[in-house]
Amino acid sequence: MIKPAIGMYVPGSSWLHRLDPRAKLAIAVVLSTALFGIDSAFVLAAVVIGVLFGFISARIPLRYVSTFVWPVVFFGLFALVLNAIAWDATAANMQLFGVVPISYAGVARGFYFAVRLFAMILGAALVTLTTSPVALTDAVTSILSPLRVFRVPVDDIALVFSIALRFIPTIVEEAETIALAQRARGARFDSGSLMTRAKAWVPVLVPLLVQLFRRADSLALAMESRCYTGEGRTRLRQLSWQPSDTMLVLAAIVFVVAAGIGRVGGVL
Repeated sequence: MIKPAIGMYVPGSSWLHRLDPRAKLAIAVVLSTALFGIDSAFVLAAVVIGVLFGFISARIPLRYVSTFVWPVVFFGLFALVLNAIAWDATAANMQLFGVVPISYAGVARGFYFAVRLFAMILGAALVTLTTSPVALTDAVTSILSPLRVFRVPVDDIALVFSIALRFIPTIVEEAETIALAQRARGARFDSGSLMTRAKAWVPVLVPLLVQLFRRADSLALAMESRCYTGEGRTRLRQLSWQPSDTMLVLAAIVFVVAAGIGRVGGVL
C-alpha cells in the first residue's frame, strides 16, 4: 500500500471534493493567516476542529493525520524546547535538574506554535487529498491569470506546480522501494549513531536522484514531442464557482475578522 503524501488525491463525492478548488485555496490561505496572525487558543482550537471535521466529512481515514504530522514532529519539538527555555531571568520559571530554567509561558508559546504548524500542514494535506492535481493546476492558473498583463508566464508556473504535486507520491513510493531493496541487502537505517544513520541513507538518495533526473528527462522529451508551448491551452473541465463556494469563503473571512476583533477587544 502506498503511503499518503502531500499531492496525493483520494477520489470521493463529498461536499469537500465538490468544492471549487479556488475556494479551497482561498479558505486555506485565510485560515493559515488566522493561525499565525491571531494569538488565540480559541482560534487555534476552532481551526484544528475544522480541519479534523474536513477529514471526517470527506471520508478520509484519520490514520492519514499521523502520516502528515510525523515528518514535522522534529520541528514542532524543536520550537517547543526553544521557547520553553527561559531566556528572561524575570520570567516565572522552574528549575529542571537544577540547571536549565524553564518558562511556563514559553512552554505554552512553543506548544501553540507546534499545533499551528501541524494544523497548517493538515489543512494543506486536506486540500490536496480532496482535489485532483489537474483541478489544482486550473485553480492556480485562474488565480494568477491577472498577472498575464505583466507578461508573467502563468501557464508555466501552473504546470510546474502541477508536476511537483503529481510526482510527490511517486517519489515517496520510489524511495520506499529503494529503501526496502537496501534493507534486503543488509542496510540498517534505525541503528547506530546519527552520523551512521545519515550515511546509511546515501545508497537510497543517490539512486533516487538518478531516477528523478531520468523521469525529468523523459517528461521533457514527451512534452517536446507533443509540441508543448504552454500557450492557448484548452481544458476538458471548466471550473464553476457556485454560491456555496462564496458562502464558505465569506464564512472563513468573517470568522477571522470576528476572532481578530475579539482578540483586540480582550474577549478571546
